[in-house]
Amino acid sequence: MEYTVLVRMNEKLFLRDPESSELGRRIVRQGILLMSDIGFEEMTFRKLADRINTKEASIYRYFENKHRLLVYVVAWYWQWLEYQLIFQTNNLPDPREKLERVLKLLLLKDISSFSSQPIADELDIVALHSIVIREASKAYLTRHITEDNRQQLFKPYKDLCSRIAGIILEYRPDYPFARSRASSIIETAHYQAFFMQNLPSLTDFGSQPNQTPTPENDERLLRFLQHLLFSSLETDTF
Repeated sequence: MEYTVLVRMNEKLFLRDPESSELGRRIVRQGILLMSDIGFEEMTFRKLADRINTKEASIYRYFENKHRLLVYVVAWYWQWLEYQLIFQTNNLPDPREKLERVLKLLLLKDISSFSSQPIADELDIVALHSIVIREASKAYLTRHITEDNRQQLFKPYKDLCSRIAGIILEYRPDYPFARSRASSIIETAHYQAFFMQNLPSLTDFGSQPNQTPTPENDERLLRFLQHLLFSSLETDTF
């Protein structure tokens, strides 16, 4: 039986729910592709309007600016990732195995094992993952973060971190830094993936800038994250 999981996005993120119309869905899906292709800085609503053959003013009826669109798609990704985490760890009794799965999810490894329909409806997850790696920090590194946080725009990221922290505490109930370790392992995974592709001298996993990551380097990055996570959880000194 086919099904679709609907995600309720924070209404503060948009002026009109983009999932309520065909145009809105195209704005989000093609916006992701455009942002992945040319980057957040170069993207404009005029370029997006040209891409989807509509008027720039039509996009502004859904999002007040491109930063709100960025926050929207990044928040969408965190909710999708949390869904996948629940889906893929629900029947795993071993918390270490759950944490191993978390690391693979953060790197989008074994994507064929992901639940194919949940929330994804023609949305390019690989392109969105690339945006999260390159642009996600721009969602909250702003002078208006306090107001954005008050409006709970970052709740999906906090929820994901909280869920990972819960698995960490399953593995090591007395570990005192579960939330810090959860958020830092997410950020480390994404920063190292970015460095591997663009600033390889900052990693041990790449050779030339703009080089397509090899399976061997992806695997080495995964092993590094495993070492980073489990060595910190297994130490007796805090």
